Amino acid sequence: MILLAFNGFGILEASRNFPASEGWQTAGWMFEHVAWRGCSLWDMVQPSFMFLVGVSIPWSLAAQKSKNVSTGQGWVRAVWRSVLLVVLGIFLISNNKPSTDFSFVNVLTQIGLGYLVVYAVAQSSRPLAPFMAAAILAAYWLLFALWPVVSQGPIGSQELAAQLNLPIDRQQLAGFGAHWNQHLNPAASFDRWFLNLFPRETPFVFNRGGYQTLNFIPSIATMLLGLAAGQTIREVPGAFPAAIRLVLGGVVIALLGWLLDITGVCPLVKRIWTPSWTLWSGGLCLSILGLFHFLTEALQKQILAWPLTIAGMNSIVLYVCYMLLRPWTAASWERHFGPNIFLMAGPALAPILQACFVGFSFWLFVWWLQRQKVFIRL
Repeated sequence: MILLAFNGFGILEASRNFPASEGWQTAGWMFEHVAWRGCSLWDMVQPSFMFLVGVSIPWSLAAQKSKNVSTGQGWVRAVWRSVLLVVLGIFLISNNKPSTDFSFVNVLTQIGLGYLVVYAVAQSSRPLAPFMAAAILAAYWLLFALWPVVSQGPIGSQELAAQLNLPIDRQQLAGFGAHWNQHLNPAASFDRWFLNLFPRETPFVFNRGGYQTLNFIPSIATMLLGLAAGQTIREVPGAFPAAIRLVLGGVVIALLGWLLDITGVCPLVKRIWTPSWTLWSGGLCLSILGLFHFLTEALQKQILAWPLTIAGMNSIVLYVCYMLLRPWTAASWERHFGPNIFLMAGPALAPILQACFVGFSFWLFVWWLQRQKVFIRL
């Protein structure tokens, strides 16, 4: 969430001012989404957010139990939370649009669509999360694998794209991988039907980024991995053994996702949340959580994660600030401290200063909320 609130620290925008620098170009690449297949640091923001939703559920259920909340009341709250997340996601993505944008690929909307499944699994007294995640990913892989393509390879994909009047501006995969090509997969076909059920200024044909509504299905597995991690932390005695399980389990899961990609079984594509991407990103999230659990609980170095903890306590607030208030906050800095406030290190580095000033403003706000014991949750 810190990466998002600080808009990637402005590194991508700054890198464009140094086109001849290999170091700057590499750094910039890390802070933008890859075109199709692969993974950058920026690609990990959304899965991290969704993973932590799953991690938090065991604590939420424990709090409900301590307050004698009935099962029915818990379900009512879960349904309400799911609806609010979907509505808030649509509201935020419609910002600066002439009318409501009924799009369901925003991270909050995706969480809302899959939340009830994760909540249901969390109710079980048995550790069902890993098995349910595996079943979801296997079924979703099968849907894509069996989905027909006009012909295998980039040429056939381009022919189909021409028939549907679709743009092909990203890497197209050949052979078996063509089942996961941009705009030419079952999730894209679903959106060409589903999204046109809602009021639109023009008929929906494609999502420019290649993102699809059905991404929420494999995203459920991401949240289930988080749920399994949260249950591990709560149930495994001792911080060190729990951290070891998380780190090693994450490494194994990430390697499995990577192997599915390099063997051609399933390409690693974040934009359509392929099963290999789910395993790769979920495994990384598990290992990173394990490392932080080791530092903060086993070694008692909570101070190292303090800025992240403050951000996590009001993550929804930070996200809303990022989506709605970045231009206004930057303009406010310039209004009160002069138009050159972001030029102190020169125009080439101005994007970094602007992103840091704006992000720090958001962080100070959630820090103040934490000091006032105000926590905004859905």
